[in-house]
Amino acid sequence: MKYTFLGGLIFCILPLSGYSQERIYRCGNEYTNTAPDAKALGCKLMESANVTVVQGTRAAASAPAKPAVSGETSQGQRVDVNEQKLRDADARKILEAELKKTELRQLDLSREYKQGAPDMRSDEARSPQKYQERVAELKASLARGESDLAGIRRELARMGTTSTTPQAKN
Repeated sequence: MKYTFLGGLIFCILPLSGYSQERIYRCGNEYTNTAPDAKALGCKLMESANVTVVQGTRAAASAPAKPAVSGETSQGQRVDVNEQKLRDADARKILEAELKKTELRQLDLSREYKQGAPDMRSDEARSPQKYQERVAELKASLARGESDLAGIRRELARMGTTSTTPQAKN
């Protein structure tokens, strides 16, 4: 009984395996399976390729794009001069606050670094390797901080504002 059912199943599946996918032609970034169109366009036959093309959704061209935030405008429009001045002032305040925060962090790191000889912690007294690693991390943090400070100062200079705060020394 089992062999009869299995034989019948195989007998039904074998003819289906003979069907293959139609010939597919590639025309640039498009694919087609109609031979007359492919010949007219000069498309190339794809050899033994199984291609699955998923159509994407297209944006409606008639609906105008609305700004996400009420202050934003579409690409073709200019921002009001007063609104731009307010944005610039806000950006300047943010950069100045970031500059002060970075300078304070740099000053703290510089104090802890002590010209390359920071104080040893209790857990580092038994393991000099931990001390060396912390010194290297402090040095790298100081270098990153200097880089950050230079970048913020460049941005402020680009905006036409100069920083009056002194640079932290290591």
